[in-house]
Amino acid sequence: MAKIYTTEITSEDIPSDNPIHQRLFKAYVAAKSYVHGDVLEVGCGEGRGIALLKPKSTSFTAVDKIDEALNGLRVKFPDAKFIAMNLPPLHGLQDNAYDCIITFQVIEHIKDDRFFLKEIHRVLKPGGMALITTPNRKLSLSRNPWHIREYLADELKQLALKIFDTVEMKGITGNEKIMAYYEENKRSVNRLMRWDIFNLQHKLPAWMLRIPYEFMNRLNRNKLHAGDSTLVRNITHHDYLVTDNADEALDLFLIVKK
Repeated sequence: MAKIYTTEITSEDIPSDNPIHQRLFKAYVAAKSYVHGDVLEVGCGEGRGIALLKPKSTSFTAVDKIDEALNGLRVKFPDAKFIAMNLPPLHGLQDNAYDCIITFQVIEHIKDDRFFLKEIHRVLKPGGMALITTPNRKLSLSRNPWHIREYLADELKQLALKIFDTVEMKGITGNEKIMAYYEENKRSVNRLMRWDIFNLQHKLPAWMLRIPYEFMNRLNRNKLHAGDSTLVRNITHHDYLVTDNADEALDLFLIVKK
């Protein structure tokens, strides 16, 4: 199966990525109790949570723009359906087709986020549910040039309320172990940001920042791993927690119903 190793597409096979991989995997663990029936994952990447969620479904369909990754998933999960497409719209997917949609760490990459949510609404069955995660801007440590925008909890909730009648905002936070890693990461990023005396991260166009961001982000993760490999290695999804206090969460966890 194709492997895509960037800091934006976090890998479970890179030791220094483990805290972020476990944070992203927690969303799938949290989704397990909601998933049922005909399921669609929008933006599945390398399929981080498919093995966990597919047994809960009657049918499982996943879409992503990286066809190379989908080729490997087609071999690994021959009874699921994988479709390569750029988003939005959800090309070729029928109206009122899915009981549950999951889309984790995707909406921040979508230019027309309202249209994206409208497409999710369109393909959901009446009474269907969608689960959406995205970083909480309040706790982001620097500008991510791969993201079109990031949200505060109320911003995303108000956007969703324009399309869905039922909207519930939760978050994914961490225990003391996670927050110790977060604070060490924050100190490390702040040390790096001292060199940005002209605040270029917020002034330059995103495309100019992607290569240096990737280099510095990988350097920082490796440094944190070298500094305390036990902490980095021993973090699991159990150390991340679903919370009703979305304002202070690391990631927003939005639940919407049609």
